[in-house]
Amino acid sequence: MEKIEVIFKKEEIQKKIKELGALISKDYGDEEIVLVCNLKGAFIFLADLCRYITSPTSIDFIATTSYKGTETTGDVRIIKDLKMDVKGKHLLLVEDIVDTGFTLDYTVKYLWLHKPKSIRICTLLDKRCKRKVELDLDYIGFEIEDRFVVGYGLDYNERYRELDYIGELIL
Repeated sequence: MEKIEVIFKKEEIQKKIKELGALISKDYGDEEIVLVCNLKGAFIFLADLCRYITSPTSIDFIATTSYKGTETTGDVRIIKDLKMDVKGKHLLLVEDIVDTGFTLDYTVKYLWLHKPKSIRICTLLDKRCKRKVELDLDYIGFEIEDRFVVGYGLDYNERYRELDYIGELIL
């Protein structure tokens, strides 16, 4: 039987997202940002984050895959590309969690092929202890230990995304 141990409550998450939105707004000012959400895990984070950003924004989606169960396979694939033309625009890639860095590194390199003006990264969770690829993360919500987490968009085999908190899944 699976059990979930709460790590971050809804209120903590919302407070952190409000702080991130303020930082992003300060950094971009009146410049337009294209928020690029990496589906599916980051969609709930993006929905809340965009409400706290005062800079002009538009939103697009990209989807990658690299996980099977609780482990990344290291084999990253783009399964949904951007619809917008982002050439010459500022991109803010919105991630749910960064662990090994393989998927994010691949995604950023792929996004540069679209010739944006800049790419910054905002992640709700940073699992730095698992990092295999060095990355520059511009905005980080929470740093977490090596735990498999679900909730607030994060899933285990497509389950638990709907939870309004983040918890460790204990199998």
